[in-house]
Amino acid sequence: MVVCGDDGLAHRLAAELRGVYGEQVTLVVPASERSVRPPVVVRARAASALLDRVVTAAAGLTGNGGGGGNSGTAPAAEPPGGVRLMEAAEPNEAALAEAGVERAHALALVYDDDETNIRAALTARRLNPRLRLVLRLYNRRLGQHIEELLDQAAALASGEGAGGSADGSGFDASTTVLSDADTAAPALAATALTGTSKVLQTGGLLLRAVERPPSGAGTSADPGLATLALLSPTDSAGPGGDQGPSLLPDAAAVRDGGGRATVVLEQVSYAGPSLPDGRGVMPWFASLFSRRLRWSLAGMVGCVLALAVALWLVTGIHPLRAFYLTLLDLFAIDDPAIGESVGRQILQLLSGLAGLLLLPVLLAAVLEALGTFRTASSLRKPPRGLGGHVVLLGLGKIGTRVLTRLRELNIPVVCVESDPEARGLATARRLRVPVVLGDVTQEGVLEAAKIHRAHALLAVTSADTTNLEAVLYARAVRPDLRVVLRLYDDDFATAVYRTLRAAHPRASTRSRSVSHLAAPAFAGAMMGRQILGAFPVERRVLLFAAVDVGGHPQLEGRTVGEAFRAGSWRVLAREESGDSPGLAWDLPDTYVLQASDRVVLAATRRGLAELLGRRGRAGT
Repeated sequence: MVVCGDDGLAHRLAAELRGVYGEQVTLVVPASERSVRPPVVVRARAASALLDRVVTAAAGLTGNGGGGGNSGTAPAAEPPGGVRLMEAAEPNEAALAEAGVERAHALALVYDDDETNIRAALTARRLNPRLRLVLRLYNRRLGQHIEELLDQAAALASGEGAGGSADGSGFDASTTVLSDADTAAPALAATALTGTSKVLQTGGLLLRAVERPPSGAGTSADPGLATLALLSPTDSAGPGGDQGPSLLPDAAAVRDGGGRATVVLEQVSYAGPSLPDGRGVMPWFASLFSRRLRWSLAGMVGCVLALAVALWLVTGIHPLRAFYLTLLDLFAIDDPAIGESVGRQILQLLSGLAGLLLLPVLLAAVLEALGTFRTASSLRKPPRGLGGHVVLLGLGKIGTRVLTRLRELNIPVVCVESDPEARGLATARRLRVPVVLGDVTQEGVLEAAKIHRAHALLAVTSADTTNLEAVLYARAVRPDLRVVLRLYDDDFATAVYRTLRAAHPRASTRSRSVSHLAAPAFAGAMMGRQILGAFPVERRVLLFAAVDVGGHPQLEGRTVGEAFRAGSWRVLAREESGDSPGLAWDLPDTYVLQASDRVVLAATRRGLAELLGRRGRAGT
């Protein structure tokens, strides 16, 4: 595996590939990068205290038997885990050839510049038509065209479809275009909602791995969608138990492991109040007119109805005729009540007065409606009674993706943005999300976003100090508020996390790095499009993959129960086609897997390698 990049994502990705998947990695960085930011894989042992499970797993898997991952420092000249470090000013043909692209299985280009990644991808595809490519591009529309172009080039060069490999090695020449903003958004949204970033996005669902406490002997807790693992026994569990976690246990093992905590798979959902979706007549009417104007119109309608009823009672005429005469008087149409009763004359005068009051209300409604249609600059304000929502700070590249994901989960959001020209404001208007324009460091801005009644605060601006200041102020208002802040520097993030946890032990605090959250998705794409993600379970890893049943004798023609191999793999869901595509999670053990089925399964690294017919890496 070859990884080329100029920021923290490249280092995270190299650590993920080696630590989780056990791959041989060549890391290509600019010449100045080595002195400015040492590779994550080099300083994994010294920085094991950081909240980076991937790096910790890398240190443990490549250390002395996995038992001394927290002590010692690997020499910089020989990075641990089989990661080769190479310096190059730019990813040109000479640099890619020296990195071994012609012999590599996959290449990741994660430079911060889209043009650099595209140029290097075209060069790499020419050097090795059978190379799997993973590109980091923010422009999704351009990314789709580039993906199709490179796949077509690979197919023409190899004389076959780009999705397969003729040598049976299991590697393909596919091209995958990803955005770090897109891949990190689900984890950030799930962290704000549930407090964890162990999430998996598949089939339009957001799933998470949850640790549950031990149940009583002979009983088992709710398994959720699936029981993924039994954690290591505690000291009270008694001697003789396993010293490590038991991955993918069968029902008997779960039932008998009453003294051990479990890791189960659950769907991330939101059960609180929701913002209106903007559909129907009433939401449209509410968006067209302001609150005061709507009350004025309602008062005028009630006044007209009251006058019509009074005319009906006074004169005894038909109710429809009474309503008609009231409208004539209201609009000052010449029909004086000369010779009529005194009551009729009084009601006509009152109707004329109401007509005079109606004129400014109608004029205001027309002007306001024309202003709404003419410009889209108006932003919604947070409703008065809003509560249980997520306050999102920043509508830049990351914030826009997070906002979209939160609304897909039907979670109410209030955004705070200081730049009136931010790229995410158009998305907020389209999704009908309230926005507070102002500097979050100024007093009164967070109060306008209803921070005192919020469920969580998600600070994802590009400035670390702004995120920290907003979180500290929010904690002063709500000490128990769940906060998630984006911090780029790992050491700074660790210090902030420890301090906030010590100052507010009962509150949920999470500091997240976008490169840390995006690296698993990029690593999964390098392993092949079938890899959906990975969950760390103590010092071991569970992989999730989408696999076609056809061609795998361990799955084809077997029932779900027969295809399950404890400790190796387990079928979790089947992709459904037709009018409502999705994932069927309630597969019975008696369901027979057909060759045309495509399933989602959880597997260990060794189990997935065996299932896909790949050779295991030495030392893993």
